[in-house]
Amino acid sequence: MALNPKLSNAAANAAADAVGNALNSGFLRIYDGTQATNADTAVGAQVLLAELTLNADAFAAAAAGVATANAITADSSANATGTATWFRVLASNGTSVYFDGSVGTATSDLILNSVAIQSGANVSVTSFTFTINKG
Repeated sequence: MALNPKLSNAAANAAADAVGNALNSGFLRIYDGTQATNADTAVGAQVLLAELTLNADAFAAAAAGVATANAITADSSANATGTATWFRVLASNGTSVYFDGSVGTATSDLILNSVAIQSGANVSVTSFTFTINKG
């Protein structure tokens, strides 16, 4: 028989809230290039375009397994010029990786005004969510 777990809303919310709480005052790093295979894969030739700091209360309480970020401090001076394609989220220690996701201007995990980032320019987030898959 196939493995096929299904989480309740309460379980998905608890899992999302636990991850969200672990990311309080964490970091959101935005990269160009191809997204890493998974969050355990080291960043390779991808260029760090910007690094933003998550709020001290990084995410609001999850609903239906979806956690939405609270206000994120903008990066007032982007690290490099490039096209944002993916991001990585780290805990406040700057080394514990929690997850990666897509960047775009509409249907992505992380929404920016523009994916064209210029070195030295301001980079701010329009919307940022993550979802615990209920199965």
